[in-house]
Amino acid sequence: MPKKLDVGGQAVIEGVMMRSKNHVVTAVRKKGKIIYKHDKIKKRPKWTTYFFIRGIANLIEMLVLGIRTLNWSAAQQTDEEEELSNLAIFTTISVSILFALGLFLILPYLLTYLIGFKESTDPILFNLIDGLIKVGIFVLYVYLISLWKDIRMVFQYHGAEHKAVFCYEDGKKLTIENAKRYTTKHPRCGTAFIMIVIIVGIFLFSFIPVIATSIYPDFFSLNIFIRKIILIVLRILLLPIIAGFSYEILKFGSKHQKNPIFRSLTLPGLWIQNITTKKPTKKQLEVGIAALKRAIQLENGNI
Repeated sequence: MPKKLDVGGQAVIEGVMMRSKNHVVTAVRKKGKIIYKHDKIKKRPKWTTYFFIRGIANLIEMLVLGIRTLNWSAAQQTDEEEELSNLAIFTTISVSILFALGLFLILPYLLTYLIGFKESTDPILFNLIDGLIKVGIFVLYVYLISLWKDIRMVFQYHGAEHKAVFCYEDGKKLTIENAKRYTTKHPRCGTAFIMIVIIVGIFLFSFIPVIATSIYPDFFSLNIFIRKIILIVLRILLLPIIAGFSYEILKFGSKHQKNPIFRSLTLPGLWIQNITTKKPTKKQLEVGIAALKRAIQLENGNI
């Protein structure tokens, strides 16, 4: 039996993107037929594959790949083939990051402070409340966008991606009948990653006041606005470290679901997938399977 490949992907407009070690295949349904886009993954420097660093590198790579494939899939539905320039990709990622920082980092932080909790006197409680507000905002956000018909369809393709991957990982033949038996909730999903980031952030952000006072002992005697700006900047600077740790927890936890500790860490991500994944139709599942099959064939040198 050939060795199982590490595979994963994401939903796109009317299709699914699947990624193996060296290949990315995007399959979409266009005018009743399945069409494909194939990209070869460029070999990264060895240092980007090291423990902890690989999580940050993978996150950046998937952001770029995700935007490129989403743009291509959308173009197939309008017959407007237009390759995104590097500047356009950089601008899109930058705007997306700024939006995410504002909605999921700065807003919860300010709301926690306005409610009456103080980071200087009880950083653990402050960050616990901050984390709960983050979860609430995130759940509300994904629920609201799930009400949009086009997004709901993307969430169905998200479910198709998970079912196809589960079927492959379980060693079953990649058919619609086999794949449809599996759940749409996968512990290695990006939404599970976001929830782990929030949990790890609660712990690491609690050390920020200690870091600030160790650098400048009179830190909490500074003007409140200057303090808050510095504390928010320190949170932003900690994000790559949080992302790196979260990736390793997600990767290890997804392979040790029988361990109650690691399973508990992935459970919030599985719960949120009740919103971010929907039961796919047979045609949608067929597209997810087609993308995965093509990626496996390319990886094994069969195409």
